[in-house]
Amino acid sequence: MRAYQSTLLGRTPVAEGTMAFQFEKPPDFVFKAGQYIDLTLSGSQHGSSNGLTHTFSIASSPFDEELLVTTRMRNTVFKQALSFLPIGSGVKIEGPMGSFRLHNNTTGPAVFLAGGIGIAPFLSNRREASSS
Repeated sequence: MRAYQSTLLGRTPVAEGTMAFQFEKPPDFVFKAGQYIDLTLSGSQHGSSNGLTHTFSIASSPFDEELLVTTRMRNTVFKQALSFLPIGSGVKIEGPMGSFRLHNNTTGPAVFLAGGIGIAPFLSNRREASSS
């Protein structure tokens, strides 16, 4: 699995207790809709020399210029560190991984069923389908 350096570009509230985080997409980072990444906050203020790592579904389309992840903001060490991470801070991205893909049969309908933050990989699939 390949590791990339990236930068936090911004954060946006998208629902009550839910945030979207925008990251720089490394120039050679290629992914398919429905995949996920491991995001590591290097040198976090919580003292871990290895940083803090969390897995996120990619919510952006492979055609988007930024990487977008969304998450419920629970009271965990990682999410607290992410919520206070200054814009412009460096992070490590590992991946992409997984294959939660839209089917290839375009003659039949596709039905997605998800609740809450589980919609993130569906957003990526829908955005990719709309862009092609």
